[in-house]
Amino acid sequence: MELFYRSTRNENIMLTASEAVLKGLSGEGGLFVPEYIPALDVPLAKLADMDYQETAYTVMKQFFTDFTEEELLRCIRLAYDEKFDTKDIAPLVKVDGTYYLELFHGPTIAFKDMALSILPHLMTTAAKKHHVTDEIVILTATSGDTGKAALAGFADVKGTRIIVFYPKGGVSEVQRLQMVTQKGENTAVVALHGNFDEAQNGVKEMFEDAKLKEELQKAGFRLSSANSINIGRLVPQIVYYVYAYGCLLKQGEIQEGEAVNVVVPTGNFGNILAAYFAKQMGLPIAKLVCASNENKVLFDFFQTGTYDKNREFILTESPSMDILISSNLERLIYLISERNASKNRELMKELKEKGRYGITPEMKAKLADFAAGYASEEEMRQAIRETYERTGYVMDTHTAVAAAVYHAYREDCGDQTKTIIASTASPYKFAGSVLNAVCPGKYEGRDGAALAEELSRLSGTKIPKAVEEIKNARILHTRECDANEMEETVKEILGLDQEK
Repeated sequence: MELFYRSTRNENIMLTASEAVLKGLSGEGGLFVPEYIPALDVPLAKLADMDYQETAYTVMKQFFTDFTEEELLRCIRLAYDEKFDTKDIAPLVKVDGTYYLELFHGPTIAFKDMALSILPHLMTTAAKKHHVTDEIVILTATSGDTGKAALAGFADVKGTRIIVFYPKGGVSEVQRLQMVTQKGENTAVVALHGNFDEAQNGVKEMFEDAKLKEELQKAGFRLSSANSINIGRLVPQIVYYVYAYGCLLKQGEIQEGEAVNVVVPTGNFGNILAAYFAKQMGLPIAKLVCASNENKVLFDFFQTGTYDKNREFILTESPSMDILISSNLERLIYLISERNASKNRELMKELKEKGRYGITPEMKAKLADFAAGYASEEEMRQAIRETYERTGYVMDTHTAVAAAVYHAYREDCGDQTKTIIASTASPYKFAGSVLNAVCPGKYEGRDGAALAEELSRLSGTKIPKAVEEIKNARILHTRECDANEMEETVKEILGLDQEK
């Protein structure tokens, strides 16, 4: 049976999976959500016998129902191959009784590779299906990791262009270098004089701008997104939670049907929403623990039922979580409002106009699957240091936020359920912060990329290829702009300004 997708803000819009992947964001600003969450169609015990690619097909075929078996298998084969440095794709590592799902073994050493390795193939397959001749312009805002992963995925992909905006001074040095050294005739990177929320708002406004859409269409372009607002990004993220459960079964760590907790360091809410979808599919997940850094807008929301972005924006050492407008939360709001597009539209309007909204007690009651916590910068550093001293395992700053929140959660409520922590980035991406957490003050002021060898010695791990590549790479992207210049910058990159 074909599964269709609805907009969270317009009950009259219904698209196939391939149409939703191509479009990215609905014209009125809504996000696409499947009409229902399909159930896993294999026994849980069978997951133990599946490799990553087989698990990916088992999950994705349920959501991408208008892709043929041949098309989907091809996309999966091209995505999850030798570009990952392990055949497991996403290894599950037991550390001190907790299971770390390492999502950073792809080409850009961050979890975004898990979905952005397949999105270009899904998108170009969808374009062929619908006889699209326009050039697809991937417009993306990044808080650090999505940008590089999207650039790497779409670089030199025929029929596409990709433009990435990142907050200047708001990403790690390794993240910045990964983006500004990106090769590819169809790639463009822009440093925004502002924060991630301003970059994300600017991108969303362009998607909602009918005049711009018409101008682009006349020039042979159509916009799409590689952010987690694209359902083609979100669905592949469900896969690794299902795979992790299979790994626990295979390793004899759990019994079939035994529930586990999942802890996710959270910024834009896409990664933890994917875990929620996995639970809705029938994966035995007890609690979904939403871990925030000092930008704790999500923690406050789960505590109070009020989402309020009217607060100081804090730059932390876990920059991919430095977000005050968590776009994917809209999908959850839509679901707990019983798919009421009108109600959701009203709440999102309040957020835009007043910077805040509150949900009803009935909606808040439906958030029982979630727990939430936040970690200060010192608590994050302490988690890195203590885990290393106790076990020798080194984690990045984002994973450390999740670890700190998990330990506090377990202490507070005594929940001894076996737990998976989503490890979202390689420690090499934040080498300076990690080393200073382990040895306070010793590496202050030293450049992250230059500290890779020191981290390698400390951790006993090999320096990832992604870090080696940027050491002497040439800077190719130097463009900058203000938040109010984003549209003009896009036009300039696409050559539209030359047509006047």
